Amino acid sequence: MIPYRAGRLVKLQPEVDSPAQPRCAAANGRSLILLLWWTRKQLISGERLFSPLPLGNATTADDALTLQEHGNYALCFGVFPSRNSFQNFFPLVNFFGRSGDTCWYIKPIWGMAKGEGRKGDALTEMESFDKTFAYILDELTTADQDPGVKEALVWFRRVLEFNVPHGKKNRGLSVVATYKLLKRSSHIPEEDDQQAAILGWCVEMLQAFFLVADDIMDQSHTRRGQPCWYKTKDVGLVAINDAFFLENAVYSLIKSHFSGQPCYVKILELFHEVTMQTITGQCLDMVSSRPDEPLDFTRFTSQRYDSIVKYKTAYYSFYLPVALAMYLAGIYDADSHQRAKVILLEMGHFFQVQDDYLDCYGEPEVLGKIGTDIQDKKCGWLIVEALKLCSPEQRQSLEKNYGIDTAENIAAVKEVYRALGMEDIYRQFEEDSAVRIKGLIKQFSGELPESIFESFFNKIFKRNK
Repeated sequence: MIPYRAGRLVKLQPEVDSPAQPRCAAANGRSLILLLWWTRKQLISGERLFSPLPLGNATTADDALTLQEHGNYALCFGVFPSRNSFQNFFPLVNFFGRSGDTCWYIKPIWGMAKGEGRKGDALTEMESFDKTFAYILDELTTADQDPGVKEALVWFRRVLEFNVPHGKKNRGLSVVATYKLLKRSSHIPEEDDQQAAILGWCVEMLQAFFLVADDIMDQSHTRRGQPCWYKTKDVGLVAINDAFFLENAVYSLIKSHFSGQPCYVKILELFHEVTMQTITGQCLDMVSSRPDEPLDFTRFTSQRYDSIVKYKTAYYSFYLPVALAMYLAGIYDADSHQRAKVILLEMGHFFQVQDDYLDCYGEPEVLGKIGTDIQDKKCGWLIVEALKLCSPEQRQSLEKNYGIDTAENIAAVKEVYRALGMEDIYRQFEEDSAVRIKGLIKQFSGELPESIFESFFNKIFKRNK
């Protein structure tokens, strides 16, 4: 989801009953909500690449907006990747549309994707974080070295812009949020806030490295609602080298911004350690279901699954952001880190089970990707649990159909899941996990603020993407 919204409530004139422009409308004198979606390419080129999905009383197929009735006012807003992109798209005035003598305007009122606003001119947490990325982007791709590498730097800028800033950013933002909680202040010096944000973006770049490589290995098609990087025109297997760049950009930033600080070595060691753990988990995942070997359900055990999740997901997604913030705040003692790890690894396990469930039952439009765990023969939570519960006949059906990429085979696997009641089993797991994780927070937080772990958990509980 692109993070920023801009909008303003404006009154519609009842006498305007037909739009002269596609970007304004009124119906029967009643007011409407106008919803305008843009892609990143549209913002750069000015092209309108698609019309949004109908959410209300849309006008015509050519309209660049969707309409929905809403009281006596029209809320006009667009979704943009940054404040600058909004201002660049409407460079002269905040004019939005005109019909007869009625003008509609958008005045920038900024907030996060969930609709949170801001007071005065203070930046939201997301805006501040994104501002740091723009700085990092320039630092990593400025041609202040051998002019012979300029073309590579231009390419690397494209790599960064495509792969890094367009996820939910929960991992990166968690570094900043955790640091503020550890410092017991929401208003920390700008320099400290910047350092926390840089570490947050290092986590986001590390994730981008994992995802680019993972998509190639899994032969995935989409990521975050668009083709995977290696599937993008003129990229292909150049993406392998791009993954190496994303990983090494992390260490370039760490050296540039933290060299000489007390936390420098600890941060370096943590990134190396977590990268190795994640690679180990990826290996377990890949060798559990090799595409060139027959399906072997004897490998699909709870122990194998737990190890995959712990190493592939939990360490880098949950422990890494919090541990980085702890080191930056000067917390080095092993006991505090071990306590945090107990809570966060359990949270990471819950998160991956959610991912496995959503891969099968989530909406691709919401997830931003098409689930492929069944056809990819993944050792996932659903199949591991199903194998514990199924009858001999159901197991035979799973052995016959799991890992085959046809609609018929996938449907047969999902039918076994339906018969076993896997959706209900997941919902019970979800509730049980919430109780267990909250108990761990109470038991193991120690001197660390419980709010660190509570805020992390609240971001993922009951998520749908």
